[in-house]
Amino acid sequence: MKKLFSILLAVFLVLSLAACAGGNHPENSTVITDRPEASVGNDQPSAPSGTASDDPAVTPPTVPEAGDPEQGGSKVLVVVFSATGTTRGVAEKIAAIENADLYEIKAAQEYTSADLNWHDNSSRTTLEQNDKSARPEIGSESISPDGYEKIYIGFPIWWGEEPRILDTFVESYDFDGITMIPFCTSGGSGIGRSGQNLAELAGSGSWLEGKRFSGSVTETDLQTWIDSLK
Repeated sequence: MKKLFSILLAVFLVLSLAACAGGNHPENSTVITDRPEASVGNDQPSAPSGTASDDPAVTPPTVPEAGDPEQGGSKVLVVVFSATGTTRGVAEKIAAIENADLYEIKAAQEYTSADLNWHDNSSRTTLEQNDKSARPEIGSESISPDGYEKIYIGFPIWWGEEPRILDTFVESYDFDGITMIPFCTSGGSGIGRSGQNLAELAGSGSWLEGKRFSGSVTETDLQTWIDSLK
């Protein structure tokens, strides 16, 4: 009898231990492995940190809708096209002296260093400058010259003349009643016929004689020139 009781007790203990062991792993438990899940899109390159909106050379400046003095706007506008930034630097100095609005002409298709290679007879700028009918598309927002009394218009000298995109610009607006003042930058070439070319193509506005500056021109020299215009 004692032997039977001992056997039954042993069976009971075995069953009890098995039940306890099974309770350590509920069916809804989450299995965690030591291998992290693959990140989505790891094979895609990161977006560049310097987008067009971060670059002051690509972003078109904000210009008032009109230079209406009654609305607090400037009566002077400085327009500039600058493929490398040199002419833009001069334009910014003029705008500061004149307390003027600044508008930058940006090409719809930006000029690359290869485009600017004047040693290459097939480069984009060489072909454009050799074609007086070329009219590169402007990518910056259009402006209204209404309300401005004076507009400075700056550009680099390419192949002895204004870049053709300046021709696109002046043919796009009516400058009646506005004094137009061209200026340019170059390594040594003068402004040549560029001012006359722009005046003829514009067909409106009162155009003054233009002037050439180096990229390192000082504010003092620019002030002297501006004073001479008055």
